[in-house]
Amino acid sequence: MLNRRDAIKLGSVAGAALIFPTKQLASALSDDPPEVRPFSVPLSIPPVLKPTRSTADTDFYDMRIAETELEILPGIRTRTLTFNGSFPGPTIRAQRGRNTVIRQFNGLPGPATVHLHGADVPPSSDGHPMDPIAPGQARVYRYPNDQRAATLWYHDHTHHLEGERVYRGLSGAYLLSDPVDARLPLPSGEFDVPLMLRDAKFDSGGQLVFVPDDFLNRPTILVNGRPQPYFEVKRKLYRLRLINGSNLEMFKFRLSTGAPFLQIASDGGFLRVPVARHEIDVWPAERAEVLVDFRSVPQGTAIALQNAAALSENKRDILQFRVGGGASWSKPEIAIPGWPRARVPSAREEIPGWPSNDPLRGRATKTRRFVMRLDLGSGRFVINDKGFDPDRVDATIEHGSTEIWEIVNDDAALGIQHTMHLHLVQFRVLDRNGKPEPAYDAYPKDTVRLFPGDVVRIQATFDSHLGRYPFHCHFLDHATHSMMGQFEVVPRR
Repeated sequence: MLNRRDAIKLGSVAGAALIFPTKQLASALSDDPPEVRPFSVPLSIPPVLKPTRSTADTDFYDMRIAETELEILPGIRTRTLTFNGSFPGPTIRAQRGRNTVIRQFNGLPGPATVHLHGADVPPSSDGHPMDPIAPGQARVYRYPNDQRAATLWYHDHTHHLEGERVYRGLSGAYLLSDPVDARLPLPSGEFDVPLMLRDAKFDSGGQLVFVPDDFLNRPTILVNGRPQPYFEVKRKLYRLRLINGSNLEMFKFRLSTGAPFLQIASDGGFLRVPVARHEIDVWPAERAEVLVDFRSVPQGTAIALQNAAALSENKRDILQFRVGGGASWSKPEIAIPGWPRARVPSAREEIPGWPSNDPLRGRATKTRRFVMRLDLGSGRFVINDKGFDPDRVDATIEHGSTEIWEIVNDDAALGIQHTMHLHLVQFRVLDRNGKPEPAYDAYPKDTVRLFPGDVVRIQATFDSHLGRYPFHCHFLDHATHSMMGQFEVVPRR
């Protein structure tokens, strides 16, 4: 029986040969990167992008996609792909009820697209892989922000290039607020911190090396573009927005002290009730918002954010919190079970205007089945035995319909994991292998994990925009290998 690494090699070696000449590929696979001691560099916080102008209901931005040399490893300039020269890209903070309009200029020698992951947007602004910005040209993306508060993120989605483009830096955080979010007693300002996490491989010269599907040979973990950094925190409550922006790396977050997180949100917004959790799975493209309480932690304490699912010991410690001073946080607090020595705020349903948090607005009228697997004959990742074809629509959906999608990971024998991401909608995960999904992993979701052999059912309502949208594995190296399809929302007959 093939193991996962042997199986992936069938596709990855051929893919790598398209990017690297043979000698260069051999060198890239063998060179050892410069050593960086864990927790020896400070965490960087991506800049918040400022509007170039604003009107009563719209904020306008200008961004440039270009190759940039930046310091990722200490003292070394690394060639990256960036939005506005930042790795990761600048954070965009948007508000529900205000439009965001971004003019993206493509300064790369090839085409580019920009997808706002998790957003309910018209197809003209979705960043479809076949809807590129030509080199030297610009495109205007319009985001209506007509959805609940959520941690979203944007990234390149160019056909057959998305895996390498995102790996080389084209991604950033998009943080959407709404009136409910503003009313909740949550940390804000410097205590509301996006953390974009990903894996990477560097050669001996400190340059990024991309070999498709090489999930075991990306030994460096980057947090906001810095290798295993430290973060000097105050004795306060922090809202951490965990964004898995990696191509293949799977995280199971935990704190080295054994203290729990309070998870308040998943991919598409707040959970109906926050939940104390000691470990949180966040696979590629998934997000989780958590509260971490440092108020009762003695000054001078060091706490590590760890990955309990790390495949090697050097990748287990991700980020070190170094606790400094600071007075207790002063906003209203509610006691939560599982936090015996601290009181933390709760986003509970009694908040006025709190949404019902229920996407099941109608009875499902259709069930579809999608099987994900690696085709050993062609070395391609496929859905229902088909690779991506931009001229084919795999699901035609009438506007307003509610559907159940049964998604199967048919790679049990190979031990290959997948995720499934649907553009346009947030969905509810109904069950996994016949068992209900825990509430904290059920809704609101736009990306779902699939362990080898899993059968997962999701339910979504397609009642916003008309048009054609992709769905795909968000192990981006798999999507680049053709594990993608399209659905089209059409007027109701």
